[in-house]
Amino acid sequence: MAEKTATQGLSCPKCGGMVPIPEGQVIVACPFCEQRAVVRGERGLRRYQVPLKIDRASALEAVSNFLGGHWAIARNARSQARISEAFVAYLPFWTSWSHTLAWVFGEKQVGSGDNRRYEPREVKVAEDMTWNGAACDVGEFGVSQVSISDQQLDPYNPDALHRAGLVFEPIGSMTDASVAAEQEFGQRARARAGLDRVSQVYLRAIRKRMGIVYYPLWVVRYVYRGRTFQVAVDGNSAKVLYGKAPGNTLYRAAVLVGGMAAGAVLTIDVPALLVGTSGNKDNDFPVMFLIGSIVVGIGLMLGSYRSFRYGEQYEYRAGPKKSSLPVGLSLPKELGDVMNILEKIR
Repeated sequence: MAEKTATQGLSCPKCGGMVPIPEGQVIVACPFCEQRAVVRGERGLRRYQVPLKIDRASALEAVSNFLGGHWAIARNARSQARISEAFVAYLPFWTSWSHTLAWVFGEKQVGSGDNRRYEPREVKVAEDMTWNGAACDVGEFGVSQVSISDQQLDPYNPDALHRAGLVFEPIGSMTDASVAAEQEFGQRARARAGLDRVSQVYLRAIRKRMGIVYYPLWVVRYVYRGRTFQVAVDGNSAKVLYGKAPGNTLYRAAVLVGGMAAGAVLTIDVPALLVGTSGNKDNDFPVMFLIGSIVVGIGLMLGSYRSFRYGEQYEYRAGPKKSSLPVGLSLPKELGDVMNILEKIR
């Protein structure tokens, strides 16, 4: 373990002497009068680093698999891509660890049909939670969060990190990061409670601590037909966390034709069938299914158009509900609103 570096500049409140503050130490003692003091703020912030376990060859193999792993990527990208640069970058992430206790008050839907009702509930949530967020500008790398909860954390060694790769220093406020972590813990507690309606949430964080974790990424840049693309590979697990690639023209065309055809069926044919069916029976007109079919059909047509219009470049970002659709091939907002519309009609 590397020797801790000390920062001079704080004066002792008792004798006025200069007090050294080792990196990450919370309680310090004056070397002249032995007055003890608690360090608050970012000078007492703990710092860690995740070890680099992936070599250059493994990172390039991950990029090769990425280029051949999705139909939306040009079929010859894997064979024609030429690596121009590959280097290690250590990005800092604000990290919060906490044993979270939450009391969630609300209502749970029970019964069905005419007997459907909401009953008041009180749910207690007790869980160890970890949050992290980028502590620098990650626009170039596209990685705003990483998985740290199950990672090995080593003591911060700045000399070793600078020898291994490019190291970015943290920016921003620890206070803002702490607030963001608390908000995230609150949202997780609401989700764990499983209530349909939430009125109040009381949150308490026990043994909460903040720190900076330096996470290794392999940044690989390659050239395809004169255009430069970049891929960020997890330096600990060899997973692609973010990447861009040339789009597949045939795939875009197929999505456009298929989406337009399916959308037309849902927008025109299905509503016509529903109208004809309801006209021959003495029952209520299926308004909910009619509107739902039209909205879904329009959403498919808009989504297929956007896939063709913006799918020239494939963009991948690892994470929940983002791992399979590039930006240009994401579904439009209309599809996300279908369930809300149907719920209101019902």
